[in-house]
Amino acid sequence: QVQLVESGGGLVQPGGSLKLSCVASGSIFNVNAVGWYRQAPGKQRELVATMSSGGIAIYADSAKGRFSISRDNAKNMVYLQMNSLKPEDTAVYVCNLNRRDKTWTRDYWGQGTQVTVSS
Repeated sequence: QVQLVESGGGLVQPGGSLKLSCVASGSIFNVNAVGWYRQAPGKQRELVATMSSGGIAIYADSAKGRFSISRDNAKNMVYLQMNSLKPEDTAVYVCNLNRRDKTWTRDYWGQGTQVTVSS
């Protein structure tokens, strides 16, 4: 079992920056990938950024050039640095971890942290 807790969300003006953090605990081994997703009201959850266990990062087109995912394995932390924020970035941002055992893979999700970009 894996527990994920996000922090760092808040209200920011357009053009501003936020850094989101996610701390993981529990069975943190055999990890395939970690990442950040977001969900706005009335919309489906969408990928923001993911990073494989090998350190390969993939970004949504909307995030490229503005957002950066990173991790600190020693601290069991995943980060999302968000720069040049736009109102369209307003959403609940959720941390994700995908891991495998002998027979299957499973996704774990945090409860999310609200990011609001508004003037």
